[in-house]
Amino acid sequence: MTSSTITTKDGTQIYYKDWGDGPVVTFSHGWPLNADAWDGQMHFLARNGFRVIAHDRRGHGRSTQSSSNNDMNGYADDLAALFEALDLKKVTMVGHSTGGGEVVRYLGRHGTKRVAKAVLIGAVPPVMVKSASNPEGLPMQAFDDIRAGVAADRSQFYRDLAMPFYGANRAGAKVSQGILDQFWLWSMQSGQKNAYECVKAFSETDFTEDLKRIDVPTLFMHGEDDQIVPVHDSAKKAAKLVKGAKEIYYPGAPHGLTATMQDRVNADLLAFLSGTA
Repeated sequence: MTSSTITTKDGTQIYYKDWGDGPVVTFSHGWPLNADAWDGQMHFLARNGFRVIAHDRRGHGRSTQSSSNNDMNGYADDLAALFEALDLKKVTMVGHSTGGGEVVRYLGRHGTKRVAKAVLIGAVPPVMVKSASNPEGLPMQAFDDIRAGVAADRSQFYRDLAMPFYGANRAGAKVSQGILDQFWLWSMQSGQKNAYECVKAFSETDFTEDLKRIDVPTLFMHGEDDQIVPVHDSAKKAAKLVKGAKEIYYPGAPHGLTATMQDRVNADLLAFLSGTA
């Protein structure tokens, strides 16, 4: 069980943790969290014979709060640098939310020579923002409001955001205070400038052509009650652009299903990794 950093070409230090032995699975986290958001999946898979690696995106967690390259190309290139530094091969890439965009941009930009499979959970592709070509998207005002919240009182904004993120605002929801508290803690570890600029990256990046380039087995997992990345304008569309993609939809599940439905998500991940899905 190790953790360390790599240094990218622009001098940014990317923190990562590396647990277990066996086939490699990498994890890309959502906004504005860090690698710790994957602990439930990483610990489970490490106990089941996999080597699991998760990094903190630049500007998040324990990585450098860089002033530049806070965009999808920059994130994908950082991930490529990590793959090169650790000489990772036959990797299954897993990404949640913004991390799903990071995975898709990596595959479109750097190819699949090091990659065996991909898993996209509550992921942002193809594109979130509403436009003439994406009339079902969320209006720009929604993302302007996020930026305003990050710029004005990010601590309270993150406390409020945790509720819909985990579906705690739904009648009958069973979400612990601990889950809500850890969201705030991880979010506050991101740089304000980095979190602000990442909003544009996850909302306005169009991943359509990246999705079309994916030529490895791919699984889409998405909560049907996702209030952050609505399923009808994300996975339902993105899966159609990836040849042979598999899809699992979870009735009533929120955006943060990796925490609220940890056991089921873990079982489905293991089945896909083991080729029994």
